[in-house]
Amino acid sequence: MDLPRPELALVPRPRRLSTRAGRFRLDDTTRLRVTPGAGPAAALLRTLLAPATGLPLRAAADGAFVLALDPALTGLGDEGYGLTVSPQGVLLRAARPAGLLRGVQTVRQLLPYEALSGRPVRGVPWELPAVEITDVPRYAWRGSMLDVARHFQPVSYLRRYVDLMALHKLNVFHLHLTDDQGWRMPVATYPRLTEVGGARAESMAGPAGSDRFDGVPHGGSYTRAELRDLVAYAAGRGVSVLPEIGLPGHVRAALAAHPELSTDPGRRLGVWTHWGVCENVLGTDDHVLDFFRTVLDEVMDVFPAPYVHIGGDECPTVEWERSAAARARAAREGLPGPRALHPWFIARMSEHLVGAGRRPVVWAENGVTLPLDCTVMSWREPGHAHAAARRGHEVVHADHRATYFDYPRGPGPGEPPGQPGGIVDLRAVYDVDLTPPVPEDASRVLGAQGQLWTEFVTTGAHVEYLTYPRLCALAERVWDGTSGWRDFTSRLAGHRARLDALDVPHADPPAPVPTLHAPSFTPPTLPHPREPCRKDSR
Repeated sequence: MDLPRPELALVPRPRRLSTRAGRFRLDDTTRLRVTPGAGPAAALLRTLLAPATGLPLRAAADGAFVLALDPALTGLGDEGYGLTVSPQGVLLRAARPAGLLRGVQTVRQLLPYEALSGRPVRGVPWELPAVEITDVPRYAWRGSMLDVARHFQPVSYLRRYVDLMALHKLNVFHLHLTDDQGWRMPVATYPRLTEVGGARAESMAGPAGSDRFDGVPHGGSYTRAELRDLVAYAAGRGVSVLPEIGLPGHVRAALAAHPELSTDPGRRLGVWTHWGVCENVLGTDDHVLDFFRTVLDEVMDVFPAPYVHIGGDECPTVEWERSAAARARAAREGLPGPRALHPWFIARMSEHLVGAGRRPVVWAENGVTLPLDCTVMSWREPGHAHAAARRGHEVVHADHRATYFDYPRGPGPGEPPGQPGGIVDLRAVYDVDLTPPVPEDASRVLGAQGQLWTEFVTTGAHVEYLTYPRLCALAERVWDGTSGWRDFTSRLAGHRARLDALDVPHADPPAPVPTLHAPSFTPPTLPHPREPCRKDSR
């Protein structure tokens, strides 16, 4: 099959692109002229092109390939860039270092598709088409979330995940580090969080409510050094790592390690082996608040990003309603009842983050009013995002019907197990609508991100099959967003050759998926992708 030329298959599409006659060839004689401040971008270009091309791209004062940082180019903002390619040379310019990093990814995509291979490629002329590009992103928050709490992934894979994000000009890697089924974040003050909370005895072998388990222990956690290295690796590619420490629900792993955090300190719990929503939540005494302030301090020490995610979703209140201490706490705080402890708890943790100069991020929930300092991540309904923006919150769209990649990509026997209850196909992702009904609220919409919860996802190949090409569609929407479906799909046809070069599984369903070690089952139809699974329903 004849593929379109790379310059006609850029994903996401640049804001403005025009082609010219001729091509510029990169070879062993090509030299880079690197202006002050452009060194990181030059280093990234060499790193990304070396495996396939072997080109040294040495620096020289008279190099024909120029990388220039020019703060006077204010119209390009923080991440925009200008790229001019002629037969005589290349000029990549930006006002900020991040813009140069985005431009490097465009250079990479303009080269023959084989340039993305991780193995040496012979006999291919490494030529750039003559083009004129001016490119500025539409949204500042262009993210992708990976849940490593349900199924752990090593840091080596997280680096690959970051590389794939950066290729698509995504800039926020949301790392979901803790949940009922596992705690992956090292906390030096409380080592039991990973020693005990980092391992579970087995995993549910079906959807929430199943009575089948695999009998296989699962565990893993990161070291501070690994996470610091990941942060630096991502920063070198223009990606910020957003850590998530979920509270006051989704905390069963923490309670297994530290029973004193519970509403019933005398009770002993194990790390949860079920999927769904666990009814166990944090207690509300001062020592619990102090514990998690310490946890968040260590998180901020490892992750320098301006935002920290503190979960806040799916928090049952039944234990607080049964707890005399929780009821007393609600009374002392002047709250109408134990249910109000949910937003109260979030407010206490938010205050701590704001006091440290960070911005808390919280999943939007029905009936939970959040402090205005919280950035709201809306996952249940787009209306939650619109309402939050109206109240004055920053908003990130994460609608489960358009951005949850744990849903199957399509029907058919070739699809691996996924969240039951629906399909999120490529068109659904592309059609995600970030425009608020009130134009004045548009400035509060930071952007959107894709989500991959990993109850049924155990391997990197499975992660990538579910993520791509759906994340390509989301990247298109948050970077440009004006291309139109037909234009996007025509470019995606060529872009798939890049995914092939990167060994990313992406075939359309119902094609079989290679080596996915996930349990097989027939998923029932459930009303919601993460519907609560109470003890009395099993």
